[in-house]
Amino acid sequence: MFRLVLFDIDGTLIHTDGAGIRAFGKVFETYFKIPSATRGVSFAGRTDTSLAREIFTRHLIPTTTENFAIFFEQYAFWLAHLLTQTRGDIYPGVWRFIYELQRLPEPPVIGLLTGNVRLGAEIKLRHFNLWEFFLTGAFGDEREDRRQIAALARERGVRILGRNIRPEEILVIGDTPLDIDCARAIGAQTLAVATGDYTVAELKAHQPTWAVPNLDQVRVRELFRDSAPAVAGLMRMLAMPAATSAPGTAGAGRF
Repeated sequence: MFRLVLFDIDGTLIHTDGAGIRAFGKVFETYFKIPSATRGVSFAGRTDTSLAREIFTRHLIPTTTENFAIFFEQYAFWLAHLLTQTRGDIYPGVWRFIYELQRLPEPPVIGLLTGNVRLGAEIKLRHFNLWEFFLTGAFGDEREDRRQIAALARERGVRILGRNIRPEEILVIGDTPLDIDCARAIGAQTLAVATGDYTVAELKAHQPTWAVPNLDQVRVRELFRDSAPAVAGLMRMLAMPAATSAPGTAGAGRF
């Protein structure tokens, strides 16, 4: 039985039609006067802080606390603006999956495990009316390493539940090999979804607990049921043919 369920954001819950990447580019273009700064940078599964650091270093911008603060202040502005001009959406099955989690006899704590900075995560999820569903989380401005973010998310889940959580009681849901890796770092189970840049076959190569095309393929009660039929059903999901990637403030939570 899972007591803590942690979601990645981009490529897992939502796609923003590239608004986040474009917001990064706009900050570098308008404030730091560097056009096309994001060209050749891989964003999938990365933390916002590590991405900013890579681009700073590449263009010889000092990686000072002040520059990071300026960058993310400007980023929040551009992100909110660009989201109003995009055709982003919530991925198939997300609403139902969250609803089914809430309807369980013993619902788990639902949280976020993301490389987004906290304000960026909030801007994105509020845009899609998802923010209020998450009670806790850990973010890319708190730790630069995804494994450390996972450990922080686990610690916060423990505090909310008021007891220790065994590794097998934690489920991490994400769309990249880095999500699988950070889940493994805290001993969590992993549900990998091929709604981002990776196919089911590519995700399975990194040995998640389960891999599916999208959350519409999963029934929460089966996932949570501790029985052989449930495991068999989930193993059938693992055997499904590889799918291509899908097309595309403070809240009430205790972060």
